[in-house]
Amino acid sequence: MGAQSYIASPSVVAYAGRNNVDLDEVARKSGRTTLAREDVDMHLNAETTGSSGPPASSRYWDVDHAASGPVREEPVSRMAKVASANLSAANSVIPQVTHHDRADLRRLEVLRASLKPEATRRGVRLTALAFHVKALSICLKEFPRFNASLSADGDTLILKEYIHVGIAVDTPYGLMVPVIRDADRKGLWRIAEDITDLAGRAQSRKIRPEEMGGASMSISNLGGIGGTAFTPIVNPPELAILGITRTEMAPVWEDEEWIPVPMAPLDLSYDHRVINGADAARFMARYARLLGDPRRMVLP
Repeated sequence: MGAQSYIASPSVVAYAGRNNVDLDEVARKSGRTTLAREDVDMHLNAETTGSSGPPASSRYWDVDHAASGPVREEPVSRMAKVASANLSAANSVIPQVTHHDRADLRRLEVLRASLKPEATRRGVRLTALAFHVKALSICLKEFPRFNASLSADGDTLILKEYIHVGIAVDTPYGLMVPVIRDADRKGLWRIAEDITDLAGRAQSRKIRPEEMGGASMSISNLGGIGGTAFTPIVNPPELAILGITRTEMAPVWEDEEWIPVPMAPLDLSYDHRVINGADAARFMARYARLLGDPRRMVLP
């Protein structure tokens, strides 16, 4: 037997094994000696489509853009190619529905403000996202079909005993989704620390391969940028994804008058093969109640 032609972490080796991928072949075909999970995904996509490039159905837009005016070309990164292949496959296979809701953040913001002195002492930035992660971990425990995955053949529902929450991070290198492990076992302070650590290392491309993947469900937070709603794409093997946009002041009829209330727009996309509309509505109603009364979420 010859020397191994690649370097890969144990998690990548295990991932390749689960997908019956020969890493020696991946190294040979890609020309890479240090392999990551995205190299395995790229190899799987090439086997499925017969090419690592766009599917044949996209050839109709293969046109000469320069005929219409000046253009310039920019190569697509390897990470972006992998993400494109995965999301294209997901969008074509998964019957996806998006449920829109919103949550009253009055009490959450009061609580967060009251915790600022302690946050300063701890050296932790306690953002609203930490509350979202905690609320999601509680809902995933109470609604186990959301904390599940379908087998590749679609015949078996795999219910997970762990709760890991992915956090989508926009980086100069493309979208990365580091994962907060065992979020249900962590308090708000630890979750806030994890968010800061993972997002910071994602921005500097210091996230390890084993810190990505394996999420029960992910959050895509556009609140710091803007928007009122969007439709996040489910990232298989997850069955749902939660989108959050910028908190807005909305008029709410209360005590015989209209009052301005900070409301968080929420967008839950889900795989309709497993989750139905009533499931999604109940899930989001519970989620909104938790955010509306954050003391239900235990502070350690």
